[in-house]
Amino acid sequence: MTSLLNPRVRRRRLGVAAAAAAGLIATLLAAGPAVATPDPGDVPAQEQTSKSQQAEAKKAIQNNDIPGVNEIVHSDNMSHVVNVPKEHLPGTNSDMAFQGKYAFSGNYDGFRIFDISKPSKPKTVAQVLCPGGQNDISVSGNLLFLSTDASRSDNSCSSASAPATEKSSWEGMKIFDISDKRNPEYVAAVETACGSHTHTLVPDRKNVYVYVSSYSPSASFPDCQPPHDGISIIKVPRNAPEKSKIVDFPILFPDGGNPGAPTNPGVSATTGCHDITVLPSKDLAAGACMGDGILFDIKNPEQPRVIDRVQDNVNFAFWHSATFNQGANKVVFTDELGGGGAATCNDEIGPNRGADGIYDIVGKGDKRTMKFKSYFKIDRPQAATEVCVAHNGSLIPVKGKDIMVQAWYQGGISVWDFTNSSKPKEIGYFERGPVTLDRVTTAGPWSAYYYNGYIYSNDIALGLDVVKLDDPRTDEAKKVRMDELNVQTQPDYFEDFRR
Repeated sequence: MTSLLNPRVRRRRLGVAAAAAAGLIATLLAAGPAVATPDPGDVPAQEQTSKSQQAEAKKAIQNNDIPGVNEIVHSDNMSHVVNVPKEHLPGTNSDMAFQGKYAFSGNYDGFRIFDISKPSKPKTVAQVLCPGGQNDISVSGNLLFLSTDASRSDNSCSSASAPATEKSSWEGMKIFDISDKRNPEYVAAVETACGSHTHTLVPDRKNVYVYVSSYSPSASFPDCQPPHDGISIIKVPRNAPEKSKIVDFPILFPDGGNPGAPTNPGVSATTGCHDITVLPSKDLAAGACMGDGILFDIKNPEQPRVIDRVQDNVNFAFWHSATFNQGANKVVFTDELGGGGAATCNDEIGPNRGADGIYDIVGKGDKRTMKFKSYFKIDRPQAATEVCVAHNGSLIPVKGKDIMVQAWYQGGISVWDFTNSSKPKEIGYFERGPVTLDRVTTAGPWSAYYYNGYIYSNDIALGLDVVKLDDPRTDEAKKVRMDELNVQTQPDYFEDFRR
């Protein structure tokens, strides 16, 4: 368990450690206004820092501008409840899902199930070894879904790494039966083009539809050929998951999407989607697709239709994820500048790059469009050794307010209010200081989600964190009790909950 050091409030300015960061991000800036690479691979960033950069970081710590190595700091309205370290799965922790009293934690080596009936004392129920990064995870009823976006020798949990250039290699979706949480049973697998980096569930009574996001095709990859301008849709019969199959591959970008460089220097070319969030109660979905953000209709889940599409070729490098507000009249897109492998929360990058983009959704039906309103980025300074990036978050269900919690890797956890789309503001935070000062390190919260009164965070390196938020602006959310939560399948919090 990680002990809670005395919390302290830091100076709220972004100017610290910029000079130290400049050398590390020089190549990041060289190509133009923004540059990105995909999510971190099996080997996190470990670039060495110079003595001058280390000295700069030490000075920032001494001046109370940033917390000390591994020191915990937080705002007055947030407190650390507990940390549960990794055990048998040492790989990178990834996404999370929830069902009843259980939390499900993805890891590049497999997944872990926690009993969180007592949030202050989570208990490990099961740990399943099944390598295949990222192991993006979700649950629906008795089924658990796991994404494999790393080329493997076969679809088993004992597979080995294999080159994507070999036709026999495998990537795609794995499906487990979790009727017995202590003994998950692997029941089905579906191979998908370019693997499954992330996935999103669109459930109904008899079936679960799975939208599979993947990208980066190559003429040398037999199972990942260009162009790759759409998503795979898998239909999973709840009572016969072994009959799961791909039912369509809708083309979302008939024009090929954002071309990237040299037309748009520093912007990722669109060769698929990174992540999709659906709002089933409104028949809507938002896709974060590398160089594009899209809004589409999912009334027929097997035939999604694109309604609108936006680009930001000045400040967005890699459209990473999306979150609707409860009213479905706003959507927040995140920019994964640096791909989860660079220090980007500093003066050199500034407040508009590597940020969240807030868009209002205006109009009705197929005439709905997304209108850019503002950017949000944490203004708490980070050291040159801290990989910091806008990552996965969820709404905090408060009627009449648009408030969300979000992970920022080593930038920690941020709670912020975007009720006024033009003037978003942070209202709470929790973070640790640098993991080390001698090298750039990929660490910190991958996901930070609000579930039944607590914030649960899957820390890339340190395991599960439980954080409590006590604030009059969000206390109403404690009344909302969900039976199941996959954040990329957003619920209607005020209809689909139990008091």
